[in-house]
Amino acid sequence: MLIGEVARRSGVSARMLRHYESLGLVRPSGRTGSGYREYSGEDIQRIFHVESLRATGLSLREIGRALDDPGFTPSALVDDLIRRTRERIAVETELLTRLRRVHATDPADWEDVLHVITLLGALGSKSADTRQRAALASVDEVPVEALVEAALGEGDPNVAGALRWALARSGGGGPALLAEGLGSPVAAVRERAVRSLAEMPGGEATALLRNALASPDAVVRGYAALALGTRGEADAVPVLVDLVVAGTNDTDAADALSLLAGGDAAADRIAAELVDRLARDTTGASARGRLTQALAGVPGAGSSRALQELLHDEDRAVALTAAYLLQLRGMG
Repeated sequence: MLIGEVARRSGVSARMLRHYESLGLVRPSGRTGSGYREYSGEDIQRIFHVESLRATGLSLREIGRALDDPGFTPSALVDDLIRRTRERIAVETELLTRLRRVHATDPADWEDVLHVITLLGALGSKSADTRQRAALASVDEVPVEALVEAALGEGDPNVAGALRWALARSGGGGPALLAEGLGSPVAAVRERAVRSLAEMPGGEATALLRNALASPDAVVRGYAALALGTRGEADAVPVLVDLVVAGTNDTDAADALSLLAGGDAAADRIAAELVDRLARDTTGASARGRLTQALAGVPGAGSSRALQELLHDEDRAVALTAAYLLQLRGMG
């Protein structure tokens, strides 16, 4: 079969067949009397083998080795192909993500496109200063999705603070994206997600923080409770008391409890919660001291009665603290 017919039947151009011949991949078995290349059935079968291997991503050099080396084992080469393919997919996926984010900003001209690309690149810079400047400049400039991704992956506290600031001032969609971070298997990502949510205004963020009170992660529960306490959410009280007991952000937790104790009913409920924890046998001496101090910020008769009862506590430090607090209230 002559080269033109082979090209028509195989779909491989005559030029490419000549290239294969020059590389020694496929050599026609014979020549006609006029000197034209003549391919046998075995030659054509080899052409199809070459094309099949090309479809897997092998180079022509690798294909020649695969076809001609009798000792060749394909497993290592296939492993390498898998690795290269994954790398290529990752690069293409990153490009696609970046293009989508540029498109989401609805750029008016190429100057806008270049500006967004520059900011997106700066958010991923190795320099913390560059990332921080980009975060502060990114409000309304880049999609909220990019800000969330950066915030969930940021380890530098200064840059993380700038990203949370930008997220709090960004458009819609941020809370829902951060909520996905709350379910991350990585503890640091969960913490970044809840801290970012804590600084976001609005009912959606508040609802998500309320849900986070039931998180199995104590850090997530703690940051959610502190944020909800400043928003006047009484559901945060039990977790805030847990923070006081644990000595984790206990001062902030006591301040939040004081804010929540604005009315008589709320104050009595919080005082009762603190007294209940004081009465538990599992509460250590240092925790009992913190719980007693937390009563200082809770107004009303309930907390005063609790302090008067604590005057007779077996723990002298607790009794002295209660006496001092009652003195401040003019009841000593």
